[in-house]
Order: sequence, then structure tokens, then C-alpha cells
Amino acid sequence: MFPGLGQLYNRRYWKLPIVIGGFMGLGYATSWNNRMLNDYTQAYRDLMDNDPSTKSYMDFFPPNAKEEDLNRSWMERTFKARKDFYRRNRDLCIICMVGVYLIAMVDAYVDASLSHFDISPDLTMDVYPTLIPDTRNSRVGIGLQWALNF
Repeated sequence: MFPGLGQLYNRRYWKLPIVIGGFMGLGYATSWNNRMLNDYTQAYRDLMDNDPSTKSYMDFFPPNAKEEDLNRSWMERTFKARKDFYRRNRDLCIICMVGVYLIAMVDAYVDASLSHFDISPDLTMDVYPTLIPDTRNSRVGIGLQWALNF
């Protein structure tokens, strides 16, 4: 349920900073992209409403810039493109956070499943002759049977 606890339970402490760092980095990126999306959305809304008292879009330009000198159609295209850009980046960060969560879960599960896996150097193969019964007729086949122990 909590990312990183599976790595702690499996005593893989070195993986914890990777999982937590991924979540913190993606959380910060999501927050930053969301702030930028809100700023550009408000500026685009103010630019399109034709109300002379709302001019939040002028905050993106230097203080000495005059509104009359700016190309309005260029501003509309630019603010819309940047609004769409930051929305896409925010959504991608959220999807990546879900991906990091799933990878952390799968990693903890696989690590726990393989913790009792026998890695002894005793790898043997037994080969011996055997009689193979044939169910279709009364004959018996002769062959080799082998077993791989690991």
C-alpha cells in the first residue's frame, strides 16, 4: 500500500531511495506543471474574455512592454499551446507516478518470491535407462530418463 515498504520488508534498503526519489521528483514535477497550467489557463481566459480590467497575461511580459505593441493572435496561439503543453506534462507525470508505484509493487513481490530460491552450486543431472510402456499395444519401449536437480 505504501511505496517502498516492500523493499524495506525484503531488506533491500538500497532500493528505498530510488522509489522515494522517483515519487518525490514526479510529485514535484506534477505540482510545478499544475501551477504553470493554472497560470497559463488564467492568462488565456483573460486574453479571450475581452474585459479590459483582466490582464493577467501581461504578467508574462517585461514591465515596460505595452499591450498595444503585442500581436494578439500570436499571444492567443502561444498561451493556448503552452496551456496544452503543461496539461500534457502534468498528466504524463501522474501516469509515471502510477508506473513507479506498479514497478515498486512488482519488484517487492518478485524479490520476496525469490528470497527463498535455492542458489546452491549443487546442480546435477541424473540419466538412467528405463522401460517406457506403450498404451496402444503390449510392447514396451526402451529409452533414457533424465532428471535435472537445481
